[in-house]
Amino acid sequence: MSDFVEQCRREWQRLGVPDPLAEEMAADLTSDLADAESEGVSAEEFLGSTVFDPRSFAASWAAERGVIPDPTSRGNARRRPLVLAAFTTIAAIALIGAALLLLTGNPKVTLKTSGLPAHLSSPPAGSVVPPGPGGQVLIGRNLSAPVEWILLLFAIVALGFAAWLWSKWGRSRPTVAPA
Repeated sequence: MSDFVEQCRREWQRLGVPDPLAEEMAADLTSDLADAESEGVSAEEFLGSTVFDPRSFAASWAAERGVIPDPTSRGNARRRPLVLAAFTTIAAIALIGAALLLLTGNPKVTLKTSGLPAHLSSPPAGSVVPPGPGGQVLIGRNLSAPVEWILLLFAIVALGFAAWLWSKWGRSRPTVAPA
């Protein structure tokens, strides 16, 4: 059984369990196995099917003691950065797009009139609106600017939220010792 305990020690070291705690767990395991053997209980009866898989036994025991995160929760932890990276990318693209649209002033909406309809008042005195081609009056205005400003504000807030999520994710990652 000392081989089983040694394999557990290696797994605890790989998982980043502190050495004093790993030694305590190994001593407990050795003691429990010796007690079981003295009572006539085989290791397979005592440990169940985990006697054939010391790595999973060591990982589950360390997780139960709260030394490492639960192995079943690691699947979501691996997927989380992908979702967070996608969210951050979309927010960055929105920020860049809104900034470019605001800087270039596009698209502009142009109103073409050949004369002023009755329901529109004439321009204020002293203002000169030069006629365009064919005697038309061209009035250009960037009507999409409010939407661009809203998109820019939304993108800034989204990037701030993404930065906050990245900082929380960085603090909640399990510590892993080099293999």
